[in-house]
Amino acid sequence: MLNTRNTKMHGDSFEMKDLTARICREYLHGAWKKVTPHDIGFKHISGGLSNLLYHVALPPYLIDDSKGHSCHEPKEVLIRVYGQTHGEGALEALITESVIFTLLSERGLGPKLHGIFPGGRIEQYINARPLLTRELAIPKLSVLIAQKMAQIHSMEVPLHKEPDWLWNTMDRWLKTCEKKLAGDVPEFARDLLDKVDLNAETRWLKETLERENSPVVFCHNDMQEGNILMSPDADKDEDPRIVIIDFEYCSYNYRGFDIANHFVEWIYDYKEETSYPFYTENPRHYPTEKQRLTFIRAYLDESGSRENVTKVLREVEVFTLASHLFWTLWGIINAETSKIPFGYWEYGVSRLSNYLRLKERLSCNTKIKRKVECLSLD
Repeated sequence: MLNTRNTKMHGDSFEMKDLTARICREYLHGAWKKVTPHDIGFKHISGGLSNLLYHVALPPYLIDDSKGHSCHEPKEVLIRVYGQTHGEGALEALITESVIFTLLSERGLGPKLHGIFPGGRIEQYINARPLLTRELAIPKLSVLIAQKMAQIHSMEVPLHKEPDWLWNTMDRWLKTCEKKLAGDVPEFARDLLDKVDLNAETRWLKETLERENSPVVFCHNDMQEGNILMSPDADKDEDPRIVIIDFEYCSYNYRGFDIANHFVEWIYDYKEETSYPFYTENPRHYPTEKQRLTFIRAYLDESGSRENVTKVLREVEVFTLASHLFWTLWGIINAETSKIPFGYWEYGVSRLSNYLRLKERLSCNTKIKRKVECLSLD
């Protein structure tokens, strides 16, 4: 039985190389039965913050030996090792994500599934690279992402159709946060967290978002640059092709959350910073109103919708609060427990600070609007 739980999940360590070789021997066929950690092609891929991704390839001499085997035998695969799981719903979430991945694979909307093992899965390796954060702002790529998001939102998936995932996940994470915050917390995080009632903020947020009447659709919920692949030579291609991956957080959810969450990812870079906290934040990179409107128009055109673009823009702005608070909780529960090196406390504080600033700004705008309406009535 494979056990990934006690494996140190650090990049391209020999321990991880040995684990991936064993996974391939046990779950793949043909020449893969002969691989060893000493001869496989092995590369740690910079993926998301919840999982570790590895590109594993047959050695040249085994590729030659495999010519007589099944043509369905892959020559290279992607190994996804799940990160830390939290709470009573974590296992159920992993199972649901695997089912969704399988459905998308069968429909040709995602990578092929080669196998599922305890603690992860084996996927088709796509010769492509994740987008860089700054590439999200390239107009033609932004339009493609909007169109791809609209296509995902139009899918009918055999899952619970109510938008419960967001609130159930946050409620589950809040319980973990209460335990975490009762222990040792860095002073810089404690200074902010002691001023905020996360449970009360979540209740207020739910009431606020429900008033927006955002359509409930099948959402990706984590469409950041690391989950958007593009062919290596796409820079020379006038019509580049992108592929969306990593459906770990997929569920039926509010449309506004998916779009808002994508816009926020423009300001966070998880790849360029190689020292602690392993990310940078640049609020100036948040999409301008013009960029947001271009994205929303492309999304609505692909959806065949004639909705008012300005109305959707307002909806997305309000749902940005949900993105910030959701990932605030994620940062707290992963701090000091995740095996993946990352500044989780710093990230959680960053997202919470942005949440509070945006809440104050939207509140001020609402008060100003009400004053204007009252004056007009007078």
